[in-house]
Amino acid sequence: MLWSALIGTVEQGLVYGVMALGVYITFRILDFPDLTVDGSFPLGAAVVARTISSGGSPLTGTLLAMVAGLLGGLTTGFLNTKLKISGLLAGILTMTALYSVNLRVMGRANIPLLRKPTLINWFIDRGFAPWVFFLIVLLLTKVLLDLFLKTEIGFALRATGDNEQMIRTCGVDTDSMKLLGLGLSNALVALSGALVAQYQGFADVGMGIGTVVSGLASVIIGQALVRFRGLGWATMGVIVGSVVYR
Repeated sequence: MLWSALIGTVEQGLVYGVMALGVYITFRILDFPDLTVDGSFPLGAAVVARTISSGGSPLTGTLLAMVAGLLGGLTTGFLNTKLKISGLLAGILTMTALYSVNLRVMGRANIPLLRKPTLINWFIDRGFAPWVFFLIVLLLTKVLLDLFLKTEIGFALRATGDNEQMIRTCGVDTDSMKLLGLGLSNALVALSGALVAQYQGFADVGMGIGTVVSGLASVIIGQALVRFRGLGWATMGVIVGSVVYR
């Protein structure tokens, strides 16, 4: 009983770790108070649930969920960079609008996925536990994110969060960097929402409430526990924080 509860907690920590990495991009790297997370998380769940319930492939639905999350983040970025709305208010506006979008996508408040083909069931049918699948996805996401943040564009993104005025004088379009960071962050958040929906067997329009709080808690706990310097250790700390938080 205790072992199964522990495994379930670890599984939740791993799958929500993808979301925590998305939150890390905006709050720590970009220094942007993005509340879009509470809307893009259920958006990912809504898109994958609608795709699967309509007879589509779970993989296709998961990829479409990431695209939807990307568009949600870009919307917040557009409100902030082009319409000059403050970052906090831009996130609130997008988050509120996405509630209606999620209802529109699902057509109702809840879509069950029991006895439907999902990526989780595909792995279980081949003898793997769900935590193995989540660990693979999370580590792959971490490695790709680390590699991206060490590229020239990644350095520009990090510099935008550290000192926007300075990096602008170097010829970097900080508005584009904000759009990139917000889009990438919410794509990861939506991916996490899509995986959670397939894991728990349903998508609900209210499942995103408190997501940004848990994401921030994971980042803060991870940074407190993993004190080694370096980008790789920072993202690893986020993962550890997500598991410990759960």
